[in-house]
Amino acid sequence: MSDGVVFAPGETEPLSQAAQTAVAEIAARHRSAGGLLLKLVTAAGGQIENRLELMPDAVKNRIEAAAAAALELAYNMAERSHRTGFRGGDRAHLALATLTGAAGGAGGLASSLLELPLTTTVIFRSIQSIAAGHGFDASDPQIKAECLQVFAAGSPLPADDGVNTSFLAARVTVTGPAVQRLIASVAPKLAALFGQKLAAQAVPILGAVTGAGINYTFVDYFQQMAHVRFGLRRLALSNDPIAVAEAFRAAALAVRIDQS
Repeated sequence: MSDGVVFAPGETEPLSQAAQTAVAEIAARHRSAGGLLLKLVTAAGGQIENRLELMPDAVKNRIEAAAAAALELAYNMAERSHRTGFRGGDRAHLALATLTGAAGGAGGLASSLLELPLTTTVIFRSIQSIAAGHGFDASDPQIKAECLQVFAAGSPLPADDGVNTSFLAARVTVTGPAVQRLIASVAPKLAALFGQKLAAQAVPILGAVTGAGINYTFVDYFQQMAHVRFGLRRLALSNDPIAVAEAFRAAALAVRIDQS
């Protein structure tokens, strides 16, 4: 889409064949997020969910507070790691998160809570790296805010596999208070994910192996969602954002039908 062109409601500019192919590939990536390891982690389903329900409200509140604190720390620390020159790719971040998960899981619930900020920072830094790989400035406040929003674009839980494409046309003024509001809105979703993770790592027989496996799964999932978000955003720079969003939804539905 050319700069300055405004489309009326319901009016879109047709996508090129190349753009349609790119959208189809992004939709396939979105549907495959999680993969086999996610199925293996959720196979423990009932046992993990039961342990999560048994957690006292005070612990659940602590998890949500920890999620918010971890997001804020990640937002600040990831920029510092970006300036120091660390440019690890997807595999490097997966390996690092696997190690932190193993360390956190080895000590049960207490060490797992301490591990959350580090894991969140690794995930956030990985999302920044993916944004940069798609041609965006990872230090731009707008892009950093969108990196935070990846945490809310679905989660590696079977009941939540959606992605909101409204960001393709929206632009938010990024200020300190705006970032705090964004973190406050994302934290409950991340806390729900962390609750599943902590409940699983609290199972004595699983220990460090579970922590490593879950971290690998979560990081892999959010990496895929980051590729989806910034892949679509890159397409929207040179195409009608409404057409990109509509094509993505249609392609995602087609993939879902094919896999059912």
